[in-house]
Amino acid sequence: MKGADYILDRVRQNPLAGDTVALYEQARQFAAANASTAARENDDAARALVRLLGASGLLLHIGRPFRLANLVAVREALAFEHGLIDLAFAMQGLGTFAIFLAGTDEMRARYVGAAQKGEKIAAFALTEPEAGSDLAAITTGAVAQDGAWRLSGRKHFISNAPIADFFTVLAKTDWKAGTKGMSLFVVERGAGVATPKQDVVAYHPIGEVRLEGAPGALVGAVGEGYRTALAVLETFRTSVGAAALGMAERALAESIDHTQSRRQFGKPLCDQPAVQARLADMATEIEAARLLVYRSAGRKDGGAERIPLESSSAKMLATEAAQRVIDSAVQLHGGRGVERGSVPERLYREIRSLRIYEGASDILKLVIAAQMLR
Repeated sequence: MKGADYILDRVRQNPLAGDTVALYEQARQFAAANASTAARENDDAARALVRLLGASGLLLHIGRPFRLANLVAVREALAFEHGLIDLAFAMQGLGTFAIFLAGTDEMRARYVGAAQKGEKIAAFALTEPEAGSDLAAITTGAVAQDGAWRLSGRKHFISNAPIADFFTVLAKTDWKAGTKGMSLFVVERGAGVATPKQDVVAYHPIGEVRLEGAPGALVGAVGEGYRTALAVLETFRTSVGAAALGMAERALAESIDHTQSRRQFGKPLCDQPAVQARLADMATEIEAARLLVYRSAGRKDGGAERIPLESSSAKMLATEAAQRVIDSAVQLHGGRGVERGSVPERLYREIRSLRIYEGASDILKLVIAAQMLR
């Protein structure tokens, strides 16, 4: 495809990409080879993709030595092909990163190591029915009983919930201490854990996590859960922007090919000035998103302890721009753009949730403003 060649050329010319281009190309090849598995869009396909990613070695980038730029490059490449492949990769990292940051060596070997090999599927359980952007409002609790922790509560809209082998769960351990009374735990699937599935606009292995006295292992220190959870979200927020970037790039690639081959009024669509203007807008938004995403990753890898402004800006701009780019792709494809199963139609369903999870755009504006006005 000419469109795909154009995107690859722009990726290679990204001045902020550093040494990630080869990794990007490896991930693109993996995704293309496994696109048919992703196209099945069911829980078995999601499980299979985790195993395939483990065998490929790509999941090694969710553990030590960690580089955010590598995570960004892989997500950009995988999302170009299919959102489910990107999700299978990203959730292995999101579900284990708190363990990577604060867990014991034994925990890292048991959970992060197994996730890297694709042997176990991870999930990150924060959100609740009445606590989404406001994590301080969670009601899931953990109590110490006979030298062990038991968790009870209900998590909501948790990616990988129906298929995960273990969950990193945020719970309250001191109800009077506010956010300083929250701790993180690893909970394995088993007694006291139920995971009813939820359906969303694009296929997603997502659901609730209902805990009823479920045994949990403490990750890090008591009372440090909220701070660690925010560190996880802040890091992975940049990579959500990368996934949106990959989806937008695919939308542009499809639009380039379609407008060059589709003829209307006696000439290719791409010869129409209005079409050229729309393509130019799409390309420019993608260029801006790419630079913000990689700048954020570079700042983290350069030694910055926290990147709230960079990660929020990159995630917000990239996801909002991707929504506009994909909408334009649907428009350029006309009736084919809304035909069930077409690439623009699939992207249109996939992109919407990225503007919500790991920091809704509205909340990220408040984060950005707070950093400006400190």
